[in-house]
Formats: sequence, structure tokens, C-alpha cells
Amino acid sequence: MIIYLLLGITLLLAFFSIRLIWKSGRRPLPAAYSTLLAGCALAVFLYLFGTWVYLTIYAGYAFGVLALLALAGSCFRKKDQTLPPPRRWKVRLNLFFTGLLTVLSILYFTGTTGKPDVIELSFPFKKGSYFVLQGGKGLPTNLFHFSLRGAVYAMDIVKLNRFGGRANRIFSRNLHDYEIFGDTVYAPCNGRVVRAYSNNPDNIPPNMKRGPKNTNQVLIETANCYIFMGHLRMNSVLVHEGEEVTTGQPLASIGNSGFSTEPHLHIQVHFKQPGIPWYLGYPLYIHFNGKGYLMNEVIRVR
Repeated sequence: MIIYLLLGITLLLAFFSIRLIWKSGRRPLPAAYSTLLAGCALAVFLYLFGTWVYLTIYAGYAFGVLALLALAGSCFRKKDQTLPPPRRWKVRLNLFFTGLLTVLSILYFTGTTGKPDVIELSFPFKKGSYFVLQGGKGLPTNLFHFSLRGAVYAMDIVKLNRFGGRANRIFSRNLHDYEIFGDTVYAPCNGRVVRAYSNNPDNIPPNMKRGPKNTNQVLIETANCYIFMGHLRMNSVLVHEGEEVTTGQPLASIGNSGFSTEPHLHIQVHFKQPGIPWYLGYPLYIHFNGKGYLMNEVIRVR
């Protein structure tokens, strides 16, 4: 199962990064700097990109504290002057991965799409802690959406339970185990509904064979753009095509229809351009209540 694999890789690399940082403290800094840099770069990368939410987001915070403690400990650790310096190829390899991971960590914040045009929306949920499972400014954080019809700024949002996880178990086939399943989605703006249906059954995780054409959805048109919200629950859509909606109006509830492995809200926005389908319009980066969010960030609604 891909979830277990990703979580396992995150935990394994987290242990390896702490080991590298701690191990670097055995030698004097001139001989250990490349190992220290590689361990720190890997730790920062994992803190930003790690799949901690599959366990709990608090595991990511704990890892960050452990990495800082390992760094502090390595600085005060007694140095062994008799140890030979690392081989040249190891130094070069450490520096290569340090550079690569540093670039990826910087791109987490900047993305690869330059300065995007922004759409200001109201957050489509009312209360709770939510998590950006996928999102960001293009590559590398939004890799999956980057390949889908130009949806480079699309977001996948899940809800966190009181333990900081998105479900009662790391992986569950029971839809009701997922915190966001059945949560009400509210209109993020004023507009006119141009597409609204929820006749498709919800997938049982991780089955998504029904594909993207069977996604329960609401598509809202404004004067300048289209706002698409998908993976809604079967028979939950409350609005009708042609209906005018206002910000905060209930639209539907979250399900797991279409090309989706687990319950979540998929939202993307495109600028209106005459003569082309809505999803081929210029994509817009979403701000919720005046703030943009990246992958693995928490959105708290009080």
C-alpha cells in the first residue's frame, strides 16, 4: 500500500538524518562538515515534505525537535582526533545531496511557476483543523496536480482529528474513519452554479477505478473565473445548475467519488477565457481569507 510505503520511507530517512547529524559530532568540524550539512539538509527536507500526516502531524514536530537536539549534541560531543578523515568520494556525495535537498527545500516555498496570479476566496469549511495534503506553487510540492490539465495550483484538503491524523487509522477502508468524510462544504465566493451533480457512488479506499469522469462536483462561475470543487459525497449536492449562490452557503458534503483514494476536497480555480473549456483557462493560486497555503500546512478555523 502506497501510504505505508511513503510513511515508512519518511520514518526511515528521519532516523538516518538524525544519525548523520549525531555521527558528525565524532570528528572535528573540518573533517565532519559534509556529513553535518547532509544530515541537516535531509532533516529540513523531511520536515517540509515528509508524509507525517499519515501517522500524525505531531510526529513531524517531534522529529524537528529531535533533529535540533541531535545538532546541539553533536556540537558539544567529545571529538575523536584519531579518526581518519572521510574519503573524498563521501565528501563529494554528501555535498551533492546537500545541494540537491537544499534546492528542493527552497522550491517548497518558491515553486517553479514564478509569481502566480491570486484569487481571494473564503475558506469552504466552518470549524476545525484542516491540512493541505497536496498543494503549492507548482513543482515540486504539487507534482500530481501539475500533470492534470494545467491544475498547477489545485489543492487537496483533508481534516485533522484531535490526534493530528486525517483518519482513525493509518489506512482504512471504512469511509467514516476519515475525519473529513461527510463534512459540509460551503461556497467560497458569490457566483452562479454551472455544474452540480452527485450521482456517483463513493469509492472504498484505495479503489479509484471509476476515474475523474465520475467525480461528484460543484462548479461555480464568477465574473472572472471558475471555481471547481470535486470528490463530493453521493447525493449530497444541495444546489442546482443556474442557481446563484452566496459566500458561506452550504453546497454539499465531502465524499470519495471519482479519481480519489480517500475522502478529501479537491479545489482549483481558472481564469475565464472565451472559447476554451474552464479547466484549460489560466490557473490561479488560491488565497483563503487573505492567506496562501502550501503542501503540509495546517489551516485552523475557529
